[in-house]
Amino acid sequence: AGRAPHPPRSRVMSGQMSREERRRAQELEEARKAGLAPAERDEDGKEINPHIPQFMAAAPWYLEQKKGLKHQKAWNDVDKKEGEGASGSWYKRGVKTFQATKFRKGACENCGAMTHKRKDCVERPRAVSAKKSNADIAPDEFVQEDVRLGFEQKRDRYNGFDASEYSRVVDRFERAEKLKEEAAKKRELEKKFKETREDGAKDDDDAETKNQNSDDDSGDSDSDSELAGDKDAQGFMKVNKRVRTAGGGASMTVRNLRIREDTAKYLRNLDLQSAYYDPKTRSMRENPTPNDHPSDAFVASGEGGGKSSALQKFAGDNVNRGTGDAVGFERLMGHSAAAFDKGQEIHPQAGPSAAELLYKQFREKKSALSQSTKSSILDKYGDASEKTPAPEGLLLGQTEAYSEYDRAGRLLRGAERAAQKSRYEEDIYDQNHTAVWGSFWKGGLWGYKCCRSHQKGSYCTGKKGIAAAEAAGDLMLENLKRREAARLAEEELNERDDAGDVNAERRGMKNPFGDESKWGEKETTTTDGVALDPQKLMDALRKEDERLKTGEEEDGEKHEKRGEKRNKRGYNADREEAEPTEEEMEAFRMKRKREDDPMAAKDAGTKGYDLV
Repeated sequence: AGRAPHPPRSRVMSGQMSREERRRAQELEEARKAGLAPAERDEDGKEINPHIPQFMAAAPWYLEQKKGLKHQKAWNDVDKKEGEGASGSWYKRGVKTFQATKFRKGACENCGAMTHKRKDCVERPRAVSAKKSNADIAPDEFVQEDVRLGFEQKRDRYNGFDASEYSRVVDRFERAEKLKEEAAKKRELEKKFKETREDGAKDDDDAETKNQNSDDDSGDSDSDSELAGDKDAQGFMKVNKRVRTAGGGASMTVRNLRIREDTAKYLRNLDLQSAYYDPKTRSMRENPTPNDHPSDAFVASGEGGGKSSALQKFAGDNVNRGTGDAVGFERLMGHSAAAFDKGQEIHPQAGPSAAELLYKQFREKKSALSQSTKSSILDKYGDASEKTPAPEGLLLGQTEAYSEYDRAGRLLRGAERAAQKSRYEEDIYDQNHTAVWGSFWKGGLWGYKCCRSHQKGSYCTGKKGIAAAEAAGDLMLENLKRREAARLAEEELNERDDAGDVNAERRGMKNPFGDESKWGEKETTTTDGVALDPQKLMDALRKEDERLKTGEEEDGEKHEKRGEKRNKRGYNADREEAEPTEEEMEAFRMKRKREDDPMAAKDAGTKGYDLV
């Protein structure tokens, strides 16, 4: 016996489709996946998800089954029709029952229904009961049996959901969208018609009369070209409606939100160190071009009829945080946080209404307080704006006076612009000064420009004071130079001492009887005209430093331990002291302290330098 022949395969499974049929099938499959075409149905009339792979949706050839997933289910799985967990078991809604035309025995005496008695009737008591009137008999109620739900049905959030109820919402939304689209088309046509009329009014009357027929033809061609040119704009506003399918989702509109002329955010600045672009959320918070000039923040955008408008460039998504209700919300959050820190039980998330009410009261109190403060100030000082208004030229800053200046800012022609004065007293000259206090500044101190004095309220000395100040500065410079020369000589002497080259003249002492002058007579004389030996002067300065630093300290400590006074020599000392030399006297004058000298003060501007 020969083998039974196989059942014939379909043309799709056997690959007997032509090229055109295969192309149409592929386009239909792509449309179903995009949600633009209704989904395919199986033998039971259920929709098939178009995203299911071919090897799962195609049934084996020996089952002789169409496309679907019936072959993937267990063939011996019998659905429960009754009992707990029955499929589709839910409370009945809107069930129509029998309604009698005359009163029946055993029915409710009030409404005439057979499913309850008079004491259980929920209808208001009638003036004439149904039993007596035998009219307006109420229909019998539907007695719902106890619905026993299984484990899955109890946890199914869409169990008992009627999709037909939501279809009315979808239909209303689609009608509203259609009306919006018609209104937009009407506005566009009115705009085109208005622009066409304005263009036609500019032509001469003679040209219109001579070329009336040609103008009609050209008008038709122009309108056709305008419609052809607006295809891109119409495509931008085109709405593709998705179908309720298994793979397409709910009904919604898909709008192309970016046309080809728009520049993507991530293409505005190709620098890797520029603003970060998040591809998942398509957001760029920072400004991609922060170094651009503010005048380049707007670009001209052409519209129909040759008109142009200014469009703002993309400056980052954070710009939106400072617009709209975001500013008010941020202030509300800040006020709630400040109130919570001060002890008030308020929280914008836990109690948003209370937080909003508290912020509203705060704003009202603040505005009332500011208004009362303003009123009190106006009552005390008056309001200049209530008087005669200022002239328009003064308000706008315009004048007919002409002034001409050179490149350096010097006035060449016209009058100098008068400086505006305040309500305070100005140009007050006291103590014979010709300049106000604060017109001169030097070394961190303010003063008078006329005499360069830094003492406020001092008498003006004029040019002599300026000359004295300059002489004092020159003297200070000379003293600094002299001190620098002394320091250099001392360093040189110290170097010679370290090398062991000690001059014999250094070790010798001056004969006290060689000079007839007595000690102390030259104390008040100046060093002008006296020749001082720099070497001896350096020697005297060094000895003076040693006496001040070491000698007095050791001597003071020794006497302090004994409880005695700090005397330089004993009571019965009979030795004679040698007369100090000119160099030693000069060293003493240079090293002594002058507490009573005003120029030695810390705030004298000499940095502690002791003028000699």
